[in-house]
Formats: sequence, C-alpha cells, structure tokens
Amino acid sequence: MPDDPREAAARYRLDRERREHPERFGDEPEPQPPTTPRPMTETDRWAYVETSIQQAIRRGEFDDLPGAGKPLEGLGDHHDPDWWIRRKIQTEQLTGLGPAALTLRVENTALEQTLDAMSREGDVREALEDFNRRVIEARRQLLGGPPVVTPTRDVDAEVAAWHGRRAQRERDAAHAQAAQQAAAEASRPPRRLFGRR
Repeated sequence: MPDDPREAAARYRLDRERREHPERFGDEPEPQPPTTPRPMTETDRWAYVETSIQQAIRRGEFDDLPGAGKPLEGLGDHHDPDWWIRRKIQTEQLTGLGPAALTLRVENTALEQTLDAMSREGDVREALEDFNRRVIEARRQLLGGPPVVTPTRDVDAEVAAWHGRRAQRERDAAHAQAAQQAAAEASRPPRRLFGRR
C-alpha cells in the first residue's frame, strides 16, 4: 500500500531541512572533493576572445575608427598578397626594410632616377652590376616570402640609355639657356643710335 501523502510530505520537509541545516540535527555535511580549476582549452580561449570582442562592439569601442566604412585601399583588380607591406613602406617612406623581393621592386622603379644622378659612366656600371648581383642572390634564397619577379638589367643597354638621357638633358638645358637669353634681349629697351641734341 502506498505511503500516506502526509507522511511523504513530512519526510520530504525533514530531509530538506537536514540538507539545508545539518548543524541542527548533529549531522556533519558530506565532505566535497576539492575543486581544481581545469586548464583553459583552445576552444575556451576562442570563446573568451569572441565574447570580449562582442562586448567591446556593444560598448561602441570600435565606432569612429579611422577608415570606418571606407573600402580598403590597395586592392586592385589583380590579387597581390603583399599590397599592405608595399603600402606601409610607401606611407612611412621606409628604405631597406622588408623582403628582398619588395625592396628590389621599389629600387627597380627608381633605378633610372638613381642612375641619372650619377656623373660618371664607371659609377653607373658599378651600380647596375650591384643591382643585378642582388637580384640574382634574392632569386637563389630559400627563406620564403614573396617571389622575386624583378628583372636584371642589361648593363650596356642601360649605360647607353643613361648617355642618351644625359645628352637630352644637356640639349634641353642649352635650349632653355638660349630661350632665356632671347627673352632677356627682347625685354631690353632699344638702344638709340643717335644721342639727343
């Protein structure tokens, strides 16, 4: 025969009170095993980071950042994975930094201006040979990074082009000087052949 509901309710109340207040009944609480914090797993770290980011977004800490709502610059029609490195080098005007492939590309674009600043053919040849040597060394390296696509330069052809640009600059300077002299002579008042009487 099932227990009387009143007795079951009384037993339930007594058990509950014994669990909540063991000191009243002289019972000692059961010893609980010591809890040691478990080590943080990779999933826990990712969850913590994601939660922190979401909370920062809700607080508005990412609002009004520079460049917010603007497209990323440097992403053209072709895919260049190193666009941000080149951009940083250009904006900060850094020289000699970064992978050899990128520094050689930058140097290759400004090589003619560098050569034009030189006054002797021997210096031009030496600079071109040094550039070609560094391009070849960068191609041989096995350190990784972007591939070296910078071409070597034909020394004789570049020296001939240097002579041509130099001769053109000299002709342009001579024409400019002649034009200045003609303008100066035209601006002088005409000389009188006969003096006043």
